[in-house]
Amino acid sequence: MFDYSFGASRLDTDNARPNNQYRNTAAIADVGWSPNEQLRISSLFTYSLSDIGLPNTIFTPKPRDNFLTERWLIAPHVDIRIGDWWEHKFIFSYDEERQVNDPNEDGFVGATRALFTRATVDYQNNLRPTSWLTVTSGFFYSEVDAGQERPFVLFGPQFINDHTEQTGAFLQVTLTPIKNLIFVAGGRFDHFNQFGDIWTYRVAGSYKIDQTNTTLHSSVATGFSPPSSQDKIFGNNFGLKPEKDFAWDAGVEQRLWENRIAVGATYFHNDLSNLIGFNGLFETLNLGAARTQGIETELRVQPTVDLIFTATYTYLDAENTSSVDITQLQGARLPRRPRNEVYVSASYLWCKKLHTTIAAKFVNAREELNFGGPNFDIEDYAFVNVAAEYQVNKYMSIFGRIDNLTDEQYAEVFGFPALGRAAYAGVKVRF
Repeated sequence: MFDYSFGASRLDTDNARPNNQYRNTAAIADVGWSPNEQLRISSLFTYSLSDIGLPNTIFTPKPRDNFLTERWLIAPHVDIRIGDWWEHKFIFSYDEERQVNDPNEDGFVGATRALFTRATVDYQNNLRPTSWLTVTSGFFYSEVDAGQERPFVLFGPQFINDHTEQTGAFLQVTLTPIKNLIFVAGGRFDHFNQFGDIWTYRVAGSYKIDQTNTTLHSSVATGFSPPSSQDKIFGNNFGLKPEKDFAWDAGVEQRLWENRIAVGATYFHNDLSNLIGFNGLFETLNLGAARTQGIETELRVQPTVDLIFTATYTYLDAENTSSVDITQLQGARLPRRPRNEVYVSASYLWCKKLHTTIAAKFVNAREELNFGGPNFDIEDYAFVNVAAEYQVNKYMSIFGRIDNLTDEQYAEVFGFPALGRAAYAGVKVRF
C-alpha cells in the first residue's frame, strides 16, 4: 500500500518598517510504501527559500541589508514493527543550507556567503517485554561541514570553515510497577570530535492519588549544548566551550469537578555554565554561569464540552552568577527574561461549526544589556489576539484572525518594534 502527503506555501509581507520585508516559499512531501502492517519504507522531502530585509534597530537602521536562505532536505526512513512488543525506526537524512548576506552592513566583514551540509543517521527501538516495562535505546551520528566566504574584508578575501562530528548512544527505561506510578530513567553518551566525551542523564517520576485525583511529578536532569557552526563561524571564535545545565523540578496537578477543572503548579531550577553570548562587536564567547528558577502555574476550566478557559502564570528569577561575563555585572538579571508572564484564553465552538478564540498575554519586568554597565529596564507590554474558523463542510473551512487587536506599540527585543494590529484570512480545502 502506498501513502503520500504534499504541501506548499508562499508568504509575502512588507511589515511595518523600511527594509523589513519577508518572502518565503516552502514545499514538503512525504511518500511511503507499506508491503504489510509490520513494515513501512518512506522518505521526507523539504525545500524552503526565504529572503528577508534586516532593518536593525530603530536607533541604527539599515535600509539595504538583506539576507537570503535556501535549504533542501531528503530523509529516507524505515519503520519496522515486530508484534506489539518491539519497534524499530531508522532515519537517514541529508540537507544543504545556503546563506547570502549581501550587502552586509555590519561594518566588519562586508558581504558574506555561507554553505552548510549536514548528514545524520538516527536509529531507535522500543522494546516492551512486559506490560510494566519499556526499554528505549538507539544511536545517533551527525556530520556537519560549514564554510563562510568573506570576499570583501579589508585585508583581502577570507574563507572560514568548520567540521563537526557527533556520535551518540542512549538508553531509557520506563517502569510502571504499580498502578498510577510511572518512573523513567535514562542516560546518553556522546562523543564530539571537538569537545570529547559527554555523559548526560534524566530521572523522572509521577504518581496519581486516586482518592483526591491528585498527581505529583518531579524530575532531575543534566544537559549539554555544543556551540553551533553558526556560533563559531559568524562569531569568530573556534574556542567556544559547550553550554552545560543541571536542572530539577517538582510539581502537583489537582483535578476537580469531574475533571472539568485542572489546577497545576511546578517549581523549576536550572544551574547553567559556559553560557554562549556575544559582546558589543557581536563576537561570540562564553559568558560564565547563570541560575534560573521560578514557578509555573496553570488553570484549565471546561464547564461544557464546547467552552474552555485557560490561564497560565510564570514567575522567573534569572541571574548572572559569574564575574566572567563582560557584558553585564555579576548578580544582574539575565537580559530580556521577564519576571512575570501571564496568558489567558477562552474558546467556544458555536453550533458545531464556528470555533472562536480570544487570548491575551502580559509580560512584565524585563531588562536589557548595557555592555559593562548596569542593565536598564525595558517596557512592559500586553496584547490581545482573536481568531475564528468556520467549517463550511467536511472539505472546506474559512478562517481568520486579528493579532494585536488593540494596536499595542511594544517591542519583545529592545529597539526592534513588533507589528501593530494585523489581520489575516484564508481558506482550507481538504480532499
